[in-house]
Amino acid sequence: MDEITGLRERKKAATRLALHESALRLAAEQGPDGVTIEAIADAANVSRRTFSNYFSSKEEALFHGDTVRLRRLLQLVHERPGSEAPWTALSRAAEHVTRESSDDRDRSWLTRRRQLRGHPGLAAHQVAAYTAIERELAAELAHRLTGAAVELRSRLLTATFLAALRVATQHWIDHPGDDLLEIVRTALAEVAPPSAAAPADDSTT
Repeated sequence: MDEITGLRERKKAATRLALHESALRLAAEQGPDGVTIEAIADAANVSRRTFSNYFSSKEEALFHGDTVRLRRLLQLVHERPGSEAPWTALSRAAEHVTRESSDDRDRSWLTRRRQLRGHPGLAAHQVAAYTAIERELAAELAHRLTGAAVELRSRLLTATFLAALRVATQHWIDHPGDDLLEIVRTALAEVAPPSAAAPADDSTT
C-alpha cells in the first residue's frame, strides 16, 4: 500500500512540475498575458480539468517553483537545532536553499524567470507566494523566542526575512552576472536585527 501511495504521489508531483514548466515556457515565449490555462494544459498533455486539480490559476502555476523553494525553506528552519537563534536559523536555511537553487537542475527555471523579469502583472503574485508561507514560518520561529510579545516579534522577523529574500531573488534575476548566495547574504545582513550576529559560512550543512 505504501508503495502504491508513493507511486501516486510521484505521478502527481511529475504532473504538477510539467504544468509549471509548461507555464514558464509559454509565458517566456508569449508573455504572461498571452498564455491561457488551456494552452498550458495542452503543452503538458493534460486536460483543463486536470490543470484545475493542481492549480487555481496560471499565475499559481508560474510561481510553483517559488512555492516549492519556500516550503523547502520552512522544512529546513524546522530542522535547525532548537537552541539556534531565530535569525541564525533563518539565515542558515536561506543559504541552504540558495545553494540548491543554484544547482544545474534549476538552470532552466532560472532562464525562464529571467525572461519574465520586469513584467508588472506578476509582481503581486510573487508577493503572494511569499505571504502564503509567512504564518507557518512565524509559528516556527515563535518556538525559538522567549519574553514578551512573542507572536508579534515572530511575525515581524518573518516578514522582514521574507521581504529581504524576495528582493534578493528579484535582484539576482535582474542581474544574471551576480552571485545569488552573496546577494542573499548581503540582503539578510542589511536587515538583520541588532541582536543577530552575522552567521559564519554554513556550506557543510
